[in-house]
Amino acid sequence: MSDWRYRFAEHRGTLLAFGIFIVMFVIYTSNHPAGFTANVVQTAANKGVLLAFIAMAQTLVVITAGIDLSVGMIFVLTNCLASALVVGGVAETTLGVIAVLSTGVICGAVNGAIVIWGRLQPIVTTIATGAVYFGIALLLRPFPGGSVNEGLADALTGRVFGVVPASFVALLLVVLIVWVPFSRSMAGRAAYASGSQESAAYMSGLPIRTGKFVAYALAGLLAAIGGLFLTFFTYTGEAAFASGNAYTLFSIAAVVLGGVSLFGGRGSAVGAIFGALAFRTIGDLLFVFDFDPLWQPLFQGVVLLIAVSLGSFALFRVRNKLEWFQ
Repeated sequence: MSDWRYRFAEHRGTLLAFGIFIVMFVIYTSNHPAGFTANVVQTAANKGVLLAFIAMAQTLVVITAGIDLSVGMIFVLTNCLASALVVGGVAETTLGVIAVLSTGVICGAVNGAIVIWGRLQPIVTTIATGAVYFGIALLLRPFPGGSVNEGLADALTGRVFGVVPASFVALLLVVLIVWVPFSRSMAGRAAYASGSQESAAYMSGLPIRTGKFVAYALAGLLAAIGGLFLTFFTYTGEAAFASGNAYTLFSIAAVVLGGVSLFGGRGSAVGAIFGALAFRTIGDLLFVFDFDPLWQPLFQGVVLLIAVSLGSFALFRVRNKLEWFQ
């Protein structure tokens, strides 16, 4: 296979997700009453980046051939925690942000430790830990409330140079700081290898346990960044069980739309981001075409079903397991 064909095959899912998002967003802005304006783009970006962060978190676990059903609850927990800690002056706010992000890393590390050293299935483990994380969130915020540093919130939810959404810039920085170094590191390669063929990767001497542990810990970090941004957008914290479940399910749809294989070993967080943005645009399209809001869960459910099915359809073309990872 020639070099360009190999690269195209490697990034095909990401390119497809990008194309779907662009088409949907063009249709949305073309039919929006305000048209393509900075305010419309900012609003869409602020809604989309929340799911994008959760989708990135899910991607890290999925590439190891796992599923993290606790990312939505880490998202909710860190939202509640941020509404209590990210307040006050510069020093207090900085310490609060560090505490929130550290909580996400700890939650992800707990998931990874149980899966790796406890040898339990990821789906069972994360259902249990997700319930624990939601319980802690409910203890922190039995009722919606709290606050956040308004200066920081406005800076990260506004626009840079009056045009570019600051939340999108923050998302790009997270990709460059978290995803790119991980994907090119030994731990990242081990995480991919464990998802494609763990026994072969182990025999090759790759640090499988380290790779999987780092992937889970970073997944918790990314979910915490999402929770932090939710606090910036809403100025409050709420232990919303439905919201946590919805973001978890939507993150699975986003990663598959973004070309990430649910069987592990293939895909990119960048593709998952475009998958998340495309999935979020569904609601926007229903708005501009004046559909009844009650139809939105139906359309999202259909997209979720189609997205999850796409990964399975590809297996029909595979003659042996090794071809799936070539």
